[in-house]
Amino acid sequence: MRNAPTILHLDMDAFFAQAEQASKPSLRGKAVVVGGLGPRGVVATASYEARVFGVHSAMPMAQARRLAPNAAYLVPRFAFYRSISEQVMGLLRALSPLVEPLSLDEAFVDLEAGEAAWDSESARLAGIRLRGDIRAVTGLTGSVGLASCKMLAKIGSEQAKPDGLVLIEPGTERAMLGPMSVRTLPGVGPATGDHLRRAGITTVEEIAEAGEDELVRLLGKAHGHALYAMALARDDRPVVAERETKSVSVEDTYDVDIHDRTRVELEVHRLADRCVRRLREAGLSGRTIVLKVRRYDFSTLTRSETLRGPTDDPAVIREAAARLLDAVDTTGGVRLLGVGVSGLADFTQEDLFAQAAEERADEAEVELVARPVVEAPAPAEHQWRPGHDVRHAELGHGWVQGSGLGRVTVRFETPESEPGRVRTFRTDDPGLEPADPLPLVRRRPDAGAGPEADRAPGPDVGLTGWGSGNSRRDRSVT
Repeated sequence: MRNAPTILHLDMDAFFAQAEQASKPSLRGKAVVVGGLGPRGVVATASYEARVFGVHSAMPMAQARRLAPNAAYLVPRFAFYRSISEQVMGLLRALSPLVEPLSLDEAFVDLEAGEAAWDSESARLAGIRLRGDIRAVTGLTGSVGLASCKMLAKIGSEQAKPDGLVLIEPGTERAMLGPMSVRTLPGVGPATGDHLRRAGITTVEEIAEAGEDELVRLLGKAHGHALYAMALARDDRPVVAERETKSVSVEDTYDVDIHDRTRVELEVHRLADRCVRRLREAGLSGRTIVLKVRRYDFSTLTRSETLRGPTDDPAVIREAAARLLDAVDTTGGVRLLGVGVSGLADFTQEDLFAQAAEERADEAEVELVARPVVEAPAPAEHQWRPGHDVRHAELGHGWVQGSGLGRVTVRFETPESEPGRVRTFRTDDPGLEPADPLPLVRRRPDAGAGPEADRAPGPDVGLTGWGSGNSRRDRSVT
């Protein structure tokens, strides 16, 4: 534990939904839900306007539609979110060499390691400047928690939401945590929370009062010790800049159960190829191939096979995944498939499977005769996904509001425009084509490098309005 609140936790506010609202003027101030739109889709992010109706992340999309039928429902644009995330992480790394990303929109920063802060006042100023820089560079808002350890910094950023800053002064942690629900602490989910409630423990202070021995009796040695330490505001975990990747995997959930065995095999083949692409993008290889199958009754099976050495050969990984699938009964139907690789390394044994490759070539003709060729259905020329960007030859840039029955409805607007007009086209209209997202903040032609160059003129940007220490959203917990 430190004597100064120099651990910063940043959490972007409703990140996916906020990015969509910023890029689509007609959705600003309205309920927006981002996620899978199929019958089995789930909510990835809901805007604060949608949360008023009870919509939250990980909720089934069908339930979200019942709660907020008039919200805008959009398919995620992960490449767009990733580009914004890279800008935000660049700002964090300008503060300190010790930045620990947790996801696209969340990270810890050790301000002391970058000499960006050494006491409460300098930490507060660093947090204020960061929020201002994020707004200037991306047009979005994030919430900041500052504390003497990671756990408390994360709790602080949660209290600061949306668009705020909370600094927890060292020495006040126990008093602040005491009345909070046990669910506030990391690792206390619904099941653990219910278990503690049945034992008469509902607040963090009651955890501390129960004592370590009682918690070990209730929850087991590891969980009991950890939870007691957190209740006493003890957290010595350092900010770690690089976390080792333990596995690379991909998976798909299907709107309709797959019953045809050949189709299941084709899907596993496709997933293996996607997994290999991710491996190669990361410059990795792996020894253990993992197959995940969720069947019609929600039972989930995981099968794995460890090879003699690491590989990123797509043929080898496809064959291993196919062998694993041979041992799984999919008669009743499959709702999810996944392929992963673990036991990662940054090298391969290039000739390890040369013999297997030769055998595959020898057996290719026999395989073609023994198994009928099943052609996958040709993909549609364009898939007009709600929320995705398009461009019309005459009307310019817009985004898809919806499609069906051979028609696609587009709203033509940009991040810098007023709410735009809506037009409907045939799905095969030659003037309409997919487009790349537009930047949320347009750089001035004479802008130099760094966040200062992206800000609007004026000496007080980052110190007033959305970034001021005088704002009611920027406060200390004492």
